[in-house]
Amino acid sequence: MYIYIKRVIDFFCSFLGSIVLSPILIILALAIKIETPGPVFFKQKRVGIHKSYFKILKFRTMRIDTPKDCPTHLLSNPDQYITKVGKFLRKTSLDELPQIFNIIAGQMTIIGPRPALWNQDDLIAERDKYHANDVKPGLTGWAQINGRDELPIEVKAALDGEYAKNIGFLFDCKCFFGTIVSVLKHDGVVEGGTGELSKEKVLCNEKELVEK
Repeated sequence: MYIYIKRVIDFFCSFLGSIVLSPILIILALAIKIETPGPVFFKQKRVGIHKSYFKILKFRTMRIDTPKDCPTHLLSNPDQYITKVGKFLRKTSLDELPQIFNIIAGQMTIIGPRPALWNQDDLIAERDKYHANDVKPGLTGWAQINGRDELPIEVKAALDGEYAKNIGFLFDCKCFFGTIVSVLKHDGVVEGGTGELSKEKVLCNEKELVEK
């Protein structure tokens, strides 16, 4: 029953949020457009509920010649690609704001496991063990307030599974308010982190285009 209530809450909160935040969205969009050529939004293929695919929306924080579908920390020199506005957006997590439109469309929820990149096979497989791929991905979640980018994939997947198993209104509230605290403190934020920070660094092919 809560899943249906959750969808109603997601829609109305996101719809209201898009109206209230519209001045900020417009200002950020103009700042991005003025600084560098290219689109305001960045679209990326992500894994949705039941391992379906959708295009996640973010504010573009990197130049358009950045390698594609590669986490930022695997780039040979990520700072050369991140714009000045982009650094601010990433530090404040404001680059994630356009995902309210993914939530309105029903592709995401406010609280849930962060959607994996389509090519993060290890994270997707690990989440399968806990049925974490069977819930809708979220703007923020249980893993995000328990380590975020610093977490190894096995730990992140286990936390996502814990959320999937115990999903409920009170748990969502705990994640929501915990996220506010984490964002204000910048807890667990590693540039481009994907939970694979303990693995050997392999640089990406810089002929393709990307974003975090």
